Amino acid sequence: MANNIYPKSSPYYNASVVKNKFLDVMVPYRAIPKDSSDATFTITPQYEYRPDLLAQHLYNNPRLWWVFASRNPNKLGPDPYFNFTAGTSIYVPRLDTLKRVLGI
Repeated sequence: MANNIYPKSSPYYNASVVKNKFLDVMVPYRAIPKDSSDATFTITPQYEYRPDLLAQHLYNNPRLWWVFASRNPNKLGPDPYFNFTAGTSIYVPRLDTLKRVLGI
């Protein structure tokens, strides 16, 4: 059951709270489905190790950094920061897709 203490843009939005005290384990990230409107983006040096900056640029919200990890698990793997390297091509969902899927 969702706790709804986090905003809809948060990867923790659906995580439950245990005993009204502890955030439960969040596995995996909230699903961002593939869509034919997804763009391919090659990470440039200015965004290396900074998915938050790319999220700010594309979505005007740095807290949506986790969307890239959710949409590209095979490329960004278990460490979405240190695998966010220049030259890596990732799929980037459109903002209207995120609004529809996340309800933001």
